[in-house]
Parts: sequence; structure tokens; C-alpha cells
Amino acid sequence: MSREELIKDTVEKLRQLSDSRIQEVSDYVSFLASKIDDKIISEGIKTLASQSKSFEFLHSEEELYQVSDVKEKYQ
Repeated sequence: MSREELIKDTVEKLRQLSDSRIQEVSDYVSFLASKIDDKIISEGIKTLASQSKSFEFLHSEEELYQVSDVKEKYQ
């Protein structure tokens, strides 16, 4: 079933529901849309942070400790 057919079928089914059930469907659709928005925002923040030069010093920081500095090794 194509996207347009699925939308049309869903609208027809919605027309048969009571007002309270339509409100439930609307709330659920809003919830799904907010999840998509949250994912887009999270991805945007991750992209901005990875491209930011704020943490660039971490890449050029010298190693302060060596494996030989470890007193006890866990396996």
C-alpha cells in the first residue's frame, strides 16, 4: 500500500471513531512527532559538538601516563 493510500485509509477509519478516540489518536501522533523532533535535535547537537573546536585541545594533549604506570592490571 502506498503512502497516499495508507493516509486515505487512515482518515476514513478516523471518521468512524468517537471524538474521545480521535483525541487519543491525535495525542499519539503528537507523541510520535515529538520523538522525531527529539531525534533531529539530538543529531544536530551531536554534529555541532563534533565540529566544534572547543574540545580540540583533547586531540593534541600529551599522554601523561603509560601502561607501565599502572600498579595493578585487571583481566
